[in-house]
Amino acid sequence: MSGKEPKSEHARLARKVVESYVRGEEMPDLGEAPDELKGKKAGVFVCLRERGELRGCIGTIEPVRENVAAEIAANAVSSAMSDPRFPPVSPSELDGLTYSVDVLGEPEDIPDMSMLDPRMYGVIVRSGSRSGLLLPDLEGVDTAKDQVRIARMKAGIGHDEPVRLQRFKVTRHE
Repeated sequence: MSGKEPKSEHARLARKVVESYVRGEEMPDLGEAPDELKGKKAGVFVCLRERGELRGCIGTIEPVRENVAAEIAANAVSSAMSDPRFPPVSPSELDGLTYSVDVLGEPEDIPDMSMLDPRMYGVIVRSGSRSGLLLPDLEGVDTAKDQVRIARMKAGIGHDEPVRLQRFKVTRHE
């Protein structure tokens, strides 16, 4: 492996999967992942950064795979190859990437924005079949109003449409 070794098992798995996929190598055996990644189900976001700038971030609000290891693997590949904001990661970029994995806590309904703190909670906005999510503690997102506005925009929900709000905490692994 190349570059700086991530501290957490979560981020190490994301890195191993991305590097294997981008290089066209055999994918890691998820059966060999640490028990802490195999014994739990949760929504997971995998974010890639290059020189501190976002390079890809894809995730699942709720678990859709058998465990956290499988969520990390699938979302790591999607972050590297399928984030519509960026071209696919090339082998020459692998050395410069850093990884973070956010494991989402259970979303809880909230009546309004007053119960949000963008440093502590992520937000999900829902209107009909559309939903948008914004992770907590993002640079430049300092108010609940900013957080909800960006999540609405991501979901294609107008500023005057009624929404259901949910908040959640994450455990961030780097």
